[in-house]
Amino acid sequence: MKKLVSLLLALCMLIACASALAEAKTEYNVAVLVWKFDDTYGSTVRQGMIKWAELVGEELGVKINLNMQDAGDDMAKQVEQCDQVIGQQPDFVIVNLAEPAGGQTLVDKLTAANIPFLFYNIPPSEETYDSVVKESGAFFVGTLPREAGDMQGEILADLWAADPAAIDKNGDGTVQFVEFKGVANNPEAIARTQYSEETAKELGVPMEMVTDVIVADWDTTKANDAMLSTWQSHPEIELVFANNDDMAIGVIAALNQSGYNTGNEGDKSIAVIGVDATDAAIEAIKAGKMTATVKQDGDAMGEANIRFMMNKLLNGKWIEGLEDKYKLNDDGVSVYIPYAKVTADSVQ
Repeated sequence: MKKLVSLLLALCMLIACASALAEAKTEYNVAVLVWKFDDTYGSTVRQGMIKWAELVGEELGVKINLNMQDAGDDMAKQVEQCDQVIGQQPDFVIVNLAEPAGGQTLVDKLTAANIPFLFYNIPPSEETYDSVVKESGAFFVGTLPREAGDMQGEILADLWAADPAAIDKNGDGTVQFVEFKGVANNPEAIARTQYSEETAKELGVPMEMVTDVIVADWDTTKANDAMLSTWQSHPEIELVFANNDDMAIGVIAALNQSGYNTGNEGDKSIAVIGVDATDAAIEAIKAGKMTATVKQDGDAMGEANIRFMMNKLLNGKWIEGLEDKYKLNDDGVSVYIPYAKVTADSVQ
């Protein structure tokens, strides 16, 4: 009788092991809902995800297939795309919100379909953050909203301390400046706009904003057009803070039309400080056309998206096992990828 029981137990264990092996997945299908493909920084995150899906897949012995959808900066379109990918029953959905306040609709759909998901880069609005991220059991990979603005202000303060006359072109003891904002209701744009100025002032730079904040939708062409008219009305401008490098490049192109910021020896220039450290910005800094930028590490964000996703799929946990690489924020459901200053000295 004992032998029979032992045999039955062994048989059950073999069946369980065989079942577990049969259920072990070797391939994962992942949908990525992207705000818009033609955003320069966002493209570096997408390329990072493609790269790290392959590398992490090799580490884990699985294949990770990414199906990326371009919402074209249209929340209604992103909702439609969400419906479409749910119909394909992916293993996971990674979301780059087209609109900060629009996350709840996606959450409701994905939760009902029992598909796990995380958000990256663009945080849900403050009013919806708890329900969209915390209460839904999701996760957010982003950046500390004020850090980029702080670093822009610190860069200006360092330049001012080193040589005030290099910034204060008219010698009146005050820096006349304008601020190019991404979009009106984006937490990153709001913080970068606020803290670039506040931090510089706190560090001793006397400043005067000569126009209202200019909203240029993160866009090079819109920033170029706005700077052309603003420069004509306010030739006293000595500094431009831009929430991202695409807008900074547009500002520089406008200045070039007046012979400013050409990079040519002897030509006049004003300070232009951006965010993202795109390839175009780095080249502009090297050429002497742009003063500085703040690096937002798209590759690192792409890697984090893939690692947190696979950790959740394989272990049922977001951060457990990744604590040596990432620091969990106090809210318990997010991590921040750090920024870094990029100046003419550092790019050389």
